[in-house]
Amino acid sequence: MTEFDTGLPSVRLVQKYIKDQQKIVIQLTTTETITGQVLWQDPLCLCVSDESNQSLLIWRQALVYMKPAP
Repeated sequence: MTEFDTGLPSVRLVQKYIKDQQKIVIQLTTTETITGQVLWQDPLCLCVSDESNQSLLIWRQALVYMKPAP
């Protein structure tokens, strides 16, 4: 299993999004775009609550980008 390195800037930024309850936009490799809030992260996945309050489990390898929502 992959070790979760909390010293990485990307992990710290996602943790900040979680702590601040920041609304974010995620682009997936399928070209789907998800807007919502990151609930938690682990070495393999992110859990995101979308705009309809549905929890989505997203594999990190499916991410293209993540940014704060406007």
